[in-house]
Amino acid sequence: MFEINRHHRLLTVAACAGAMLLVAGCATAPMAPPASLNEARNAIQTAEKDDARQYARAELEEAHQKLALAEKAVAAEDMILAERFADESAVMAQLAAARTEATKAEAINEEMRRSARALAEEMRRAGDPQ
Repeated sequence: MFEINRHHRLLTVAACAGAMLLVAGCATAPMAPPASLNEARNAIQTAEKDDARQYARAELEEAHQKLALAEKAVAAEDMILAERFADESAVMAQLAAARTEATKAEAINEEMRRSARALAEEMRRAGDPQ
């Protein structure tokens, strides 16, 4: 009988210890924000440096909005949602940068076409005695 009480006490202590570990596990710090938040921030900075605000304002604004949603999700400790919004933000920032680059390239191409037409016109006039 003395052995049964001792065994019962050991089980009770073990159960209490397990419950305390479970409670302590629930009280740990939230997971760190996903690395994709930094990727989104970097993509936005790159797009802004490339003048995306001038050439791809809508895409850049959407990237900022998605990043804000990602940061709210981190504050709510919803890391899966935070990562999704951060990834979407990075993609929109990359799109803004690509659209900016394409718009700048098109402007350069148009300037080269004008210069070529002007040069051709000048050559035609120089070769055309009046």
